[in-house]
Parts: sequence; C-alpha cells; structure tokens
Amino acid sequence: MIVGVPKEIKPEENRVAVVPAGVEALVARGHTVLIEKGAGIQSGFPDGAYEGAGASIVNSADDLWDRSALVVKVKEPLEPEYSLLRPDQVVFTYFHFAADKQLTEAVLDSGCVAIAYETVELPSGELPLLTPMSEVAGRMAVQEGAKYLERTYGGSGILLGGVPGVLPAEVLIIGGGVVGTNAATIAAGFGAHVTILDVSLPRLRYLAEIMPANVDTLFANRHTILEQLARSDVVVGAVLVTGGKAPLLVREDDLKLMKPGSVIIDVAVDQGGCVESTRPTTHNDPTYMVHDVIHYCVANMPGAVPRTSTLALTNATFSFLLCLADMGWKGAAHADPCLAWGVNIVDGQITYRAVAEAFDFDYVPLENVLGGG
Repeated sequence: MIVGVPKEIKPEENRVAVVPAGVEALVARGHTVLIEKGAGIQSGFPDGAYEGAGASIVNSADDLWDRSALVVKVKEPLEPEYSLLRPDQVVFTYFHFAADKQLTEAVLDSGCVAIAYETVELPSGELPLLTPMSEVAGRMAVQEGAKYLERTYGGSGILLGGVPGVLPAEVLIIGGGVVGTNAATIAAGFGAHVTILDVSLPRLRYLAEIMPANVDTLFANRHTILEQLARSDVVVGAVLVTGGKAPLLVREDDLKLMKPGSVIIDVAVDQGGCVESTRPTTHNDPTYMVHDVIHYCVANMPGAVPRTSTLALTNATFSFLLCLADMGWKGAAHADPCLAWGVNIVDGQITYRAVAEAFDFDYVPLENVLGGG
C-alpha cells in the first residue's frame, strides 16, 4: 500500500504522524511511504532521516495526496485540503468531527474513509490514541496557567505554588480523566491547592487515594462548580464525551464570579469546549479576555512540544497504522474491534453515532457498510 504523510498546515502544528523508525517498519512489510518535504523537521526528523529509512520525499502536498491510498496525519484536514480528499482513500488522524460541521460535511462529500484517532477504543473504555496527547495537554495546561497568572500577561500576579507565609494558588480541574489527572499531578507538584470535580464517585475515590494531600475531590454539580469558580485562580476544562461534543458546564455569566486576572485553560476546545465563552485560538495568538478572565483555548496544545508529542503519539498509533496498511481498512476493522470504533465516516455515511447526533445527521451502523471483509 502507498502510505502518505503530509506536512501539517494547522498554524504552529509542528508534529508529524510517522517517525523514521515507523517508515522503516512499513517499508520492511512491502509498503511504499511518501513523506512531504519538511514534514518532520519541527519534530527533529529531517528529510534525510526519512530517506535513510526508505521513504520517498514528495515536494508537494497535492502530489502526495493524489498518490496515497492511506494518508496518516496528526490534525484534521483543513479547508485547503478538502479538495484533496477522494473516494476510497483512507485518512487516519484526529478529526473531532462533533465540534466542526464544515469538516464533517466536507469529509462526507469527499467519499473517503475517515478513521479518527480519538474514537479508537479498548474494551476497558480507554482511548489509546487520545491518551498520550491528553497526558501532554494536561501537563501543559498547568504550565500555561502558571505563566498567564503572571502580571506580565494580564494575570492576577499569583505564584502558583506560593511561598512560606503566602497561600498558593487555587487550581480547579473540571473532569478527572486523563487530562484532569495529569493536570492535577503537575499542579500539586508546583505546590498549588487543587480541587478536582467529576461526576463519577468511583473515579473520585480512586483519585483521592492516589493524589497528594494538597488535592481535594468534589462531586460535580452546578452548585459546586459555581462555588469553586469563585475561589479559583486557574480553571482547567478537562471533560470528554468520546467522539461527541463537550458538555457546556461553565456559562459566560459564571465568569463574573471569578477573580479578575484568573485563567481558564479549556483543553476540551477540540470538542467544542466546556466553557461557553471558549473559542479556538492558536499558539501565535493563544489568549483573549472575557469578563476580566484570561482564556487560553489553543486547539492543538501538544503541537508546542512536538518532539515529545510526536514520539508519544506515534508510539500509540503505529501498530494501528501498520494493521491498516497490511490489511486495508475493512480487513483491519474486522480483525480489530478497537480500531473499528475509530471508523467515523465511510463513503458519505456517518458510522459513529455521537458524530451523527451532534448535527442530527443520519447514522449508519458500521456493520451495515463493512460487509464481509
């Protein structure tokens, strides 16, 4: 199979979907790998490293997309790439369809097969291709929160961990999943006082057992959210509905309860955000102010640390990519039910229920289009 790896065009997206070691493994299995010129440079992988592993360097994105049966990316196709999608082509990347109707309609119209990293799911419910980037984003959220609390950036001028004789910052984390757990770990390590909200009592019990003494857990409801917003210096939005739109938990008017110069990091922005005032930003222009509260809503946070992020991502995605290349998407979906959960759109039909429900589009169960193999 011809596998294509384009250069990402999202602003300040510096990750790449395959590393040279992955190219070597694909070529050893008889596949052809095309790498767009410069695709890996920002992650520390020059074109020569890919050529040494057996890839062919392609000068133009148009040529790469035209020749590739399987395109593997990091982020969703953007508008300039919509016309490059074609029927029977398989695209394997983060899509986050439920937050983007235009993208969903473009992929439906293209006739391609869209397999989303974020909905590949293990029997345990774990999302193995989302987890590594959630770990990065959760840890980064606290770094960014600490930075934007600085007065230089318009923050309230509070040091996250405080000093002897001065209280530390209050950090509120909404959601106790992978993002929230990693954010809490880093914030607690800084010395902040951390409160984690979640609706799962088993999850809260688990977090209470493993977290240090400066982390408290609370059951999430409207009352506790409002109470904690008023106390918090940094709020991390860390909620997730697999494949669906994030629930709206903080209304714009709620921001008036918060301290001037406090910071919201809405990691859920990829799925529409859990704060009403959230809108996607970029690494070039990451923040904006609403009701004197700083909003950091960068939709590709891990792109700022591409070396770490690329290695973490490809460690998780490569076995699935190899299966797709070896068996084709239908064979791979039959062979691996976990990968089958990642199939969101096939030949103009939505095969993932949460995506269809987000826009009230028709849903077609995957088994209806998968056939016998």
